[in-house]
Amino acid sequence: MQPITRFLLLLVALLLPNLASGRGSPPDTMQRMAEIVLPGAAGRFDYMGLDAAKDRLFINQMGAGRTLVFDLRQQRLIGQIVGLAAPTGITLAPGLHLAFISDPGAGLDRVWGDGRVVAVSLRTLAVVQRFAAGGFPDGSAWVPALGRLFVSNERGGVETVIGGHAPLRVEQTLELGGEAGNSAFDAASNRVLVNVQSRGQIVAIDPETMEIEDRVTLPATCQHNHGLLVDDADHLAFVACDGNARLLTLGLPSLRPVQLNRLGRDPDVLALDARRQRLWVASESGVVSVFSIAAGKLRTLWRGFVGPDAHSVAIDPTTGWAWFPLANVGGKPVLRAMSLTMG
Repeated sequence: MQPITRFLLLLVALLLPNLASGRGSPPDTMQRMAEIVLPGAAGRFDYMGLDAAKDRLFINQMGAGRTLVFDLRQQRLIGQIVGLAAPTGITLAPGLHLAFISDPGAGLDRVWGDGRVVAVSLRTLAVVQRFAAGGFPDGSAWVPALGRLFVSNERGGVETVIGGHAPLRVEQTLELGGEAGNSAFDAASNRVLVNVQSRGQIVAIDPETMEIEDRVTLPATCQHNHGLLVDDADHLAFVACDGNARLLTLGLPSLRPVQLNRLGRDPDVLALDARRQRLWVASESGVVSVFSIAAGKLRTLWRGFVGPDAHSVAIDPTTGWAWFPLANVGGKPVLRAMSLTMG
């Protein structure tokens, strides 16, 4: 064999693995698109809610006892919701022009389990109703056809159901048998799914009868299943396992495990960019993971550090930007926008 032929064969052998894995193409990069310093003192943020019709982002600043309202187009604050102790979860019900905010309270409220869910007008940003929700109300899920809100209680181990005709009321309290992480509504199977994180289970609730119809034990590869998000279009549920920094993908409606992926330490909030078929997972460690979704499978696009305590994320469906509220950057709270540029 001629030397030049041997050289060409060696070159092909070296390049083929990189070309097959995509490593020969430019890498995907994360860019900072905006940085807004927020007024007031530094303090922990928790969940966010997106009003896509009005391009508004509702940001729960748990550590400051307020919910900030941010205009995504003008990129400025346009209001805030006050009269809260420590807002955690938030779910919007645009049909009722309401936002439901979980508020576990502070001090003795938490000791005695006097948490509440607050209904806020999306028009006036005023509190219009309060509901007793026990221990530590956190994430929630809205079932629009029934006009019911299902609220998980992390310390109380219950699911509180709020609904009925105006005025709304607490219709049911379901004993889950363990700490409740997040709740999500699976529209295809018409079930509310709840992470019972201290038991490694997902509980399925019939939203009409408000009764538990199934309990599914998750594999041991998912420890402390806290975060939960349903992808209706792809018939998938994503579970953030904060005990061992893993993302568990489940098929729907079977809740059968189909994939396991690595995440940054202490994953928390998940956000879906349905238009671009991307899943974002934020973590307490500040490490964010981005996945593409295709044919029922995930592929890691990017993983890296976005900011201190970047554990909450919301996606602007128009721009694809991911927004992260950061509790303390140079002594001030900051809202940071990031965008993934494909290589």
